[in-house]
Amino acid sequence: MVLGLGLVSLALALVTGREMYFRLTYLLGATLVVSAVWAWSSLHGLQLKRYTRSQRGQVGRVMGEYLAIKNASWLPKLLVVVHDQSSLPGHHAGHAIHGLGARHSFDWRVRTLCEQRGSFQLGPMTISGRDPLGLFERRRTFPQTTTIVIYPAVVPVRRLPPPRGPLPGGETLRRRTHHVTPNAAGVRDYVPGDSLSRIHWPSTARKNRLIVKEFERDPMADVWIFLDMEKSAQAIKADARIEEESLTADEETTEKPLWRRVQEFRLNPSTEEYTITAAASLANISIQQRYAVGLVAYGQRREVIQPDREERQQTRLLETLAMLRAKGTIPFSQVLSGEGGRLGRGTTVIAISPSARQDWIEALLYLSGRGLRVFAVLIDAATFGGNTGTSSLKKRLLAAGVPAVSLEEGMPLSEALNKLSVHHATARS
Repeated sequence: MVLGLGLVSLALALVTGREMYFRLTYLLGATLVVSAVWAWSSLHGLQLKRYTRSQRGQVGRVMGEYLAIKNASWLPKLLVVVHDQSSLPGHHAGHAIHGLGARHSFDWRVRTLCEQRGSFQLGPMTISGRDPLGLFERRRTFPQTTTIVIYPAVVPVRRLPPPRGPLPGGETLRRRTHHVTPNAAGVRDYVPGDSLSRIHWPSTARKNRLIVKEFERDPMADVWIFLDMEKSAQAIKADARIEEESLTADEETTEKPLWRRVQEFRLNPSTEEYTITAAASLANISIQQRYAVGLVAYGQRREVIQPDREERQQTRLLETLAMLRAKGTIPFSQVLSGEGGRLGRGTTVIAISPSARQDWIEALLYLSGRGLRVFAVLIDAATFGGNTGTSSLKKRLLAAGVPAVSLEEGMPLSEALNKLSVHHATARS
């Protein structure tokens, strides 16, 4: 607009020769030059940094990020707008900074409720500045990005029922472990870092040097979690999201405070999310009870994580569950039969599925007949908008002495999963 007025003024000045039009032309030209220089200098010397305390988050918890912008120039900045291009849902790190003085800095903190699991990107960020008249705008992009992984939610579970029965037929596991187990495998020389509780004093006295005991993994402490990630078995309750998005402008209020959103947080109403959350919660309590935990799921690809009881195993399981999606095409019955057929007697199998088909129940009962200890977590797809529920499957499993619980949409998962121990005690009595 200013440029158009300048051209019109210049044309009138040349046609009429009047001094007023020449002065107006000079004024408009000077305004354009000053505005352009001002817009260029509005971003000169700016430095932007962002920090995250951890590159790991968890669904239902708050992730914090600290951002700082510094004006290293001797010129003040009237207005600097920071645009964030992060892919984390609900994460709005953009900010408008007014009156950033020379050699001054401004910092702010962003706290975001993690609502979706997966891998997300923080950044890049773009800052923009303009002249006071808004004639020119300059943008500068900071391409630095950070990847953050959001783990699935973990609900508290009191305990998992202990392993049952004797060791399988005199068979031993030739797998060394630094944990103390009932299975001593031999002795060896002491090395720095060995616990004093592992010292074998008779051998130490005989050899006149420190000798420690070696242990093998407890063959009864393996827990395998099987997840049904077949796409056709899943259901999602879409009407809950539609109702939230259908609020009219008059009904919408100011955004709820973060603490209230955390208190009111609920899982995405889909069988996939409930399956993943149940698996993460049961894996968490199993590792806390020093069981070796493994995972089997056929989602985007075949995922098989061998059992381990180390703390890093929990991280490995959570990272796998964070990225797992229900895109499988292989029926859950085939997964149980194929992968479960390789497990030895006494192994614990926890099957989690929203499927109402009878064939996977047959496969699970077959594993139970082979001497494996089996549990079932049924996700009632009917409460998520599916066609068929799982009540009949639960009755059949309980009648066969298999501990089973059913999870419905909106119910407290912690209470339901804690019933596994109750059903286990009932089945044994």
